Amino acid sequence: MSDSFNTVQFSPQSGLKPGWFIGVGAFLVVLGLLAAFDAIATTLASMVLLGALLIIGGIAQIMQSFAHRGLPLPNQWLSGLIGGLYILGGLLLIEEPATGSVFITAILAGCLIFAGLSRAFWAAGHRTTGGWGLLAVSGVFTLLIGILLYMTLPWSGLWLIGTLIAVELLMAGASAILFGMSLRNRT
Repeated sequence: MSDSFNTVQFSPQSGLKPGWFIGVGAFLVVLGLLAAFDAIATTLASMVLLGALLIIGGIAQIMQSFAHRGLPLPNQWLSGLIGGLYILGGLLLIEEPATGSVFITAILAGCLIFAGLSRAFWAAGHRTTGGWGLLAVSGVFTLLIGILLYMTLPWSGLWLIGTLIAVELLMAGASAILFGMSLRNRT
């Protein structure tokens, strides 16, 4: 493949506006700082938003299930039931965002524990391959994070999601600012 396919060549005519990247990046950094300042409020707000999105998705699922008249009736009702469960889950998240965040964090902790164990055992089974040690360390590190999250529940359920959102906003903002500044310097 050619290099022009893999990289975007910048020119003033390319339509990329450095100021927009810098401005949006600065906005994201401010949002990230606000989210980091109160990670618990960010977690709870994200749970309420997730609940609202589940309700909207559930309504759409129910509407979609009965829009197709040619399907067998059990399929329509099953699809409608799934939509109803989405709505119920959304209402529960809005009603109890703290419990919802603890539940989601517990699921994440379980996934990290399983992933860490799987990675460590897989690495141990491939000791003849170069780099297996780093893979094993990565698995143990992931396992420990999962265990620590689980052991600190319910407290970790209140701050983890908000902290992850804050970190994501800060990283996205910083990268957009740096990209915009790079574009500005190339002109």
